[in-house]
Amino acid sequence: MKWFSPRQYKLSPHQRPLFLLTTVVCLLLASGCGGSGGSAQAGTGPSRAPASASPSAPVTTPAASAGATPAASVQPSATPASAADSTDTNDVISRKLAGMTLEDKIGQMLLVGIDGTTAESAAQKMIAEDKVGGIILYSDNISSLKQLVSLTNTLKKSNNGNPAPLFMSVDQEGGKVSRLPDEYAVFPSNAAVGKENNAAAAGTMGELLARAVKSSGFNMDFAPVLDINSNPDNPVIGDRSFGSTADLVVRLGIAEMKGLESEGIVPVVKHYPGHGDTSVDSHLELPVINKTEAQLAKLEWLPFQAAIKEKADAVMVAHILYPKLDPEKPASLSRVIIGEQLRGEMGFKGVVITDDLTMGAIVKNYSLAAAAVDTVRAGSDILLVAHEYKNEQAVRAALLSSVKDGTVTEARIDESVYRILALKAKYELTDQAVPVPDLTGLNSEIKAWRKPFQQNK
Repeated sequence: MKWFSPRQYKLSPHQRPLFLLTTVVCLLLASGCGGSGGSAQAGTGPSRAPASASPSAPVTTPAASAGATPAASVQPSATPASAADSTDTNDVISRKLAGMTLEDKIGQMLLVGIDGTTAESAAQKMIAEDKVGGIILYSDNISSLKQLVSLTNTLKKSNNGNPAPLFMSVDQEGGKVSRLPDEYAVFPSNAAVGKENNAAAAGTMGELLARAVKSSGFNMDFAPVLDINSNPDNPVIGDRSFGSTADLVVRLGIAEMKGLESEGIVPVVKHYPGHGDTSVDSHLELPVINKTEAQLAKLEWLPFQAAIKEKADAVMVAHILYPKLDPEKPASLSRVIIGEQLRGEMGFKGVVITDDLTMGAIVKNYSLAAAAVDTVRAGSDILLVAHEYKNEQAVRAALLSSVKDGTVTEARIDESVYRILALKAKYELTDQAVPVPDLTGLNSEIKAWRKPFQQNK
């Protein structure tokens, strides 16, 4: 049975989960057997940065991870009412999960960077041996269109036989955070688009971004930026934000998110709880924001709450310390901020992704191994490890040990992996190779769309 194929019916992403379940059940009834699924920094930095998945049926209620609060141990997304009576035996995702080893599951929770412009040995090992769930490419991995397509195809080919297709991800925002090679027409910054205050144009931006990254083999984009540019001294957000008001960021950011999604690219909104009021670059040091929950609720949280209401699929969490919320752990490692607030109070049921765990904000203040375990206990699903094979190995080993010594239960791991597999299924990801695209038409559309923003570049 192929991974999933409802896109041929032109269903919207939010209609697909029920379609998938119905298809699987029909196949099961017909066959009598179950199918099987067969500078250089990340996230916030300009030099190298990264709708809630709706599983077809809930997994059996797992025990919460050790010491977790109820809000920190949240079940995968609720299913449509018409599918609520389905059993796990009719759930292809649950059956796939049940057939995975602990090592397979931990691999799915890792999204890693690679060195160079070819699929070197460390990259091959992380995919073939550690079975990582995703790859992120940056500017120093990309030299030309032909090279990029060759690289994405080679990486996906290396994933042959692994539990699920790779997330092939990129930070392609526009403006100074642009990773695509020179053959692509340039996208303006979010701030330039924001000055036009046109939600329809932001939606088209999302569609064009999606078509661009998809054409070279990507299936996930770490965009849109939902940070509000409220601090003029902010060294890392600036024109990456649509603007300085919540209303503008909400309207344009959600439009871009929907545009990306409509073209089959997984959008990852960032950087929860909000990076717009920092005066320190988290690539270098740990920013501290002394705002209360009430203050955040009036500004920074508004775009993320709007995204969750519009069924956002994935959220990236920032490395920022909020002492009045959690005096010990930054947002990316905090059970209060992820488990109680994002998953609990805001009701987010999709995939939570950390910003790069090798950034200065983390490695200068916490051990990488401890941070990896803390973020999973807090409620994160995917751990972004953007630099060095040894760091991926350290994170993987820490998570494996945490399950074996009981710090984290395997049921907690299953929650995350279920969400990951559900998201991959929703977007019908495959490891199929793509041809080198002819960009003539796409570039013409980008250039025509961007004309009103040229003066705001």
